[in-house]
Amino acid sequence: MKLVVVSAGLSVPSSTRLLGDRLAAATGERTSLDEIRVIELRDLAVEIAHNLTAGFPGPELSAALDAVKSADGLIVVTPVFSASYSGLFKSFFDVLDQDALAGKPVLIAATAGSARHSLVLEHALRPLFAYLHAVVVPTGVFAASEDWGGTDGLGDRIARAAAELAALMTGLARPSAPHQEPTITSGEFEFVPFEQRLAGLRPE
Repeated sequence: MKLVVVSAGLSVPSSTRLLGDRLAAATGERTSLDEIRVIELRDLAVEIAHNLTAGFPGPELSAALDAVKSADGLIVVTPVFSASYSGLFKSFFDVLDQDALAGKPVLIAATAGSARHSLVLEHALRPLFAYLHAVVVPTGVFAASEDWGGTDGLGDRIARAAAELAALMTGLARPSAPHQEPTITSGEFEFVPFEQRLAGLRPE
C-alpha cells in the first residue's frame, strides 16, 4: 500500500512537515506500507500558480497530483493562516481532479502558534475533504507550539489518528466477499458502508 503526505509548511525546518512525518511513521507502525511519499507544496508553488492561470500542470506538479490519485491513504497537514488552511494548501487541492479523492482515506492535521486555532480542523479542513468525497478519519491532529516536547497528549492523538487511518487503508484494500461490503473497525469505532446498512433494513 502507498501512503502520501501532503505538507504545506513553508519554513525549513517545518513543524508542519514534522507533524506529517510523525503521523506517517505512526501509520507505518500499524499497517504494512510499500511506500511513503512526502509532497512539499512549497516546492510546487510556482507550478501550482501556473496551473491555476494556464490550466496545465508542470512536470513536478503533475507527478505530485498522480501520486495523490494513486495513494491508498493520504495525510494532509497545513499551517494555519488567518484562522484557516493556507492559500497554497487550498490551491493544490483546487488543481486536483474533483473526483481524485472520492472514497480515499484522509487524515487531516494542522499546526499553529496557539491552541486557539485548533478548531480549524473541524471548521475548515473536514468540510473541504468531505466536499471532495474523501473518507476523513474521525480524529484530526492539531499541534500548537507548546505541544512539541510537552506532555499534553500530542503523541496520543497521533497514535489514535494513525490507527484509524491504518484501519481504513487496510479494510479498503482487503477483498470483500461477493455482494458484501467490508466492515472496517478502528479502536472503538466501526465503519459500516451505507449500502450494507440499507440492505439490513430491506424486508426479506
